[in-house]
Amino acid sequence: MKEALDVNELYQYMTPEEQVEFDKLLTDGLLWVPQPGPQTDAYYSEADILLYGGAAGGGKTDLILGLSLTKHQDSIIFRRESVQLKGIKKRMERIIGSRDGFNGQDLVWKLKTSDGIKRQIDLGHCQHAGDEDKYQGQPHDLIAFDELTHFVESQFRFLMGWNRNAEDPNQRCRVVASTNPPTGEQEDNAEWVKEFWAPWLDPDHNNPAAPGELRWYASIDGQDVPVDSGEPIEHDGELIQPLSRTFIPSKVHDNVFLANSSYVATLQAMPEPLRSKLLHGDFSASRGDNPWQVIPTEWVKAAQARWEDRSPKGTMDSMGVDVARGGKDETIIAARHGMWFDRLDAYPGSDTPDGPSVAALVINKRRDGAPVHVDVIGVGASAYDFLKDNATDIIPVNVAEGTDEKDQAGVLEFGNVRSLLWWRAREALDPANDTGIALPPDDALRAELTAPRWKLVGRKVAIEKKEDLKKRLGRSTDRADAVITALIDTEKENSEPVKLEFARMWT
Repeated sequence: MKEALDVNELYQYMTPEEQVEFDKLLTDGLLWVPQPGPQTDAYYSEADILLYGGAAGGGKTDLILGLSLTKHQDSIIFRRESVQLKGIKKRMERIIGSRDGFNGQDLVWKLKTSDGIKRQIDLGHCQHAGDEDKYQGQPHDLIAFDELTHFVESQFRFLMGWNRNAEDPNQRCRVVASTNPPTGEQEDNAEWVKEFWAPWLDPDHNNPAAPGELRWYASIDGQDVPVDSGEPIEHDGELIQPLSRTFIPSKVHDNVFLANSSYVATLQAMPEPLRSKLLHGDFSASRGDNPWQVIPTEWVKAAQARWEDRSPKGTMDSMGVDVARGGKDETIIAARHGMWFDRLDAYPGSDTPDGPSVAALVINKRRDGAPVHVDVIGVGASAYDFLKDNATDIIPVNVAEGTDEKDQAGVLEFGNVRSLLWWRAREALDPANDTGIALPPDDALRAELTAPRWKLVGRKVAIEKKEDLKKRLGRSTDRADAVITALIDTEKENSEPVKLEFARMWT
């Protein structure tokens, strides 16, 4: 009796033409059908926002192309850089068997598929933060992102806003993203992906979700709030429609064309943590912190692990306020009770358009005569002026000013107050100092506190500029800035201190 041939093993030895013919046989003459397993689950998922993949070789790009060719009328597929679209174009040609209908100048395919439906598939790219603006007002019923961890959060959320079909009310609309876990420099701007799909990707999440399970979120005051279902909810007289999201993992072993190929051996031979990331889709595998990261990740995790909710909260000793600078920034109020921080209060910039609105929120939060520390550069100046006029113990913090303070060891100097603030936060979180600092369990706060880098300029510590940091991350470090400002320890009822002091963190 002859041993059966393994078609998966033979596939890698076929010519490109033979592989096209094999694909047609496998799909029973249809243009494209999903492979059994995770790809089929993703193809039929009811999620409004789907993340698929998580490992190399799981058929991620094929899922996106298959959906655009069989389920949607007007699609757009994004890669971060235009050069990265080459692979998508090549794979599309393989699926349809030609370049017919493709306009290389406009990067658009116009097709009439076997079911008689006219389909348009645009290819898009936005290499730099802000490039997404050129797609404003262009609706698509499928918005797809190939390798989502290459994008910053602001790009993803902005582009998602145009997910609709203006002509056919029966056409389903959805957002589909594929990705591998972030590697190298991508890890700096991809923490938001883990936050967005935290129930699936965060091993420490308090309410984990199963692969393919739907979870609903409503956007309330600029925040994603989990809700029980997709039923509309009322908030401030407005009906808000929740959107569902899910994550469906897929690995190379789920891909019939690659499961027994040499590609598996290539992934297996990679060094850690690349092996765990690309072969197993492990989002928690880490290359470690950047050597010039100001605050190590484990220090922040330890401070958040110490946090427990308090009632009563104890005396409020200090407040830090970071005022929104417009756009998608938030106004953040951080309250410190000893070395225990309350949950942060976050308000969309649209809710705090001027000094009086910020001042009202601060006055409502303030207790026990706690000094209020406000960054007065830019928009914070108006809030400071209004609070000062209302007899609040308000301390202006000009982060651009010079300072003669030194680090804990009395060796390092600082280029400005902002560098000093960040370094004092580092010292407060250093386990060797045993300060007992406790920070609320806020994933965004953890990501922001661990984002900045530093360098030495002579003997002075220079922290990465805020504008450079925002460009790299795609967002401001509002939460972290409020927390490090709240660490300033000003004697109560002293509205004009000669020098900034900090919470006593060591003996």
